[in-house]
This record gives sequence, C-alpha cells and structure tokens, in this order.
Amino acid sequence: MRYLCLVYGDEATLDAMPQHEIDALIDEVLANNEELQASGQLILAEALDHVAAATTVRVRNGRLSATDGPFAETNEQLGGFVLIEARDLNEATQIAVRIPSARIGSIEVRPVIDLLHGCRVDARRAGVGSGADRCHPRARRARRLPPGARCTSRPPPTAGANGRRAPPTSVPSN
Repeated sequence: MRYLCLVYGDEATLDAMPQHEIDALIDEVLANNEELQASGQLILAEALDHVAAATTVRVRNGRLSATDGPFAETNEQLGGFVLIEARDLNEATQIAVRIPSARIGSIEVRPVIDLLHGCRVDARRAGVGSGADRCHPRARRARRLPPGARCTSRPPPTAGANGRRAPPTSVPSN
C-alpha cells in the first residue's frame, strides 16, 4: 500500500541554521532516499520551495480566488513529501522515523487513496478492525459486485524493467 509522508518544519528554524548544517541535513535526506530506493520502498520524494512562493487557489460559487502565500498561518509549513510503498501503517511509520527532517519538524503519515482503480480505504476504519475497502459506484459496476460486498481486490502490481514494482501511473514524473 502507498503512504504519503508529509514533511513539516518551521521555515524560520531552517533559515536560521548555518549552511554547513543545512548541507549535512540535505546529504542525510539524499542518503535516506537512496536507501529507500534500493529497498523498493521509495516511489517519489520532493522538497518544496518556501511558503512565500506558494499560491492558494479557491473556487467558490464558480468564482476563482488566488492568494499569494499558504492557506493558513501555522507554526510548521509543508516542506516536502516522500511517497512510499509499505505493507501497513506500522511499516510506513518505521520508514517515516528514518526521515532526517523528523528531528527538526514532523512527519505526517497518511494512506493514499487508490482512486485510479476505484477503491478507497474507509478512513474511519483504517487501522481499526479490518480497514475494509469501499468501492466507487463505477468500480463496483465494472467488477459486478453485489450491494454490501467489500472491494478487497487490488490490481496486480506492474513490474518495471528491474523486476520491482513500477511507480503508479497517477504519479507525475519529471
């Protein structure tokens, strides 16, 4: 299952760090990404520019509103993300604690909803009980599932040239 590790930190703390500490942190992040890549658990990892470079877009009653800056004022800002493959939330959490940025910020770990194949985990039950899947009505019709049946099938992973699971097609590549 895919999990998104959202990396949060205080930009003021990062801005106050000496350059050699920033360089060391970047080296640690890149080394961690290489380890995750070698294990087949890394799908994609990216850092984000400062929130001052952000634009927040809203559409209300058919009208567009674009605002410079982040959506809300917070102590920590979203600084990047790491999209991983893990067996379960426990393994995803164990991967997240190895992300070096966790020492100066926080990592939010969230399951990725598989909209591409029409299934999603019932968030109210994730991690509790069976974590049963629900199907989007189109996927239910395509799979000819009777009402009340659980969508437990997942499409088979596609193998890349190296025999490992290829990144999902819904993730844009640069």
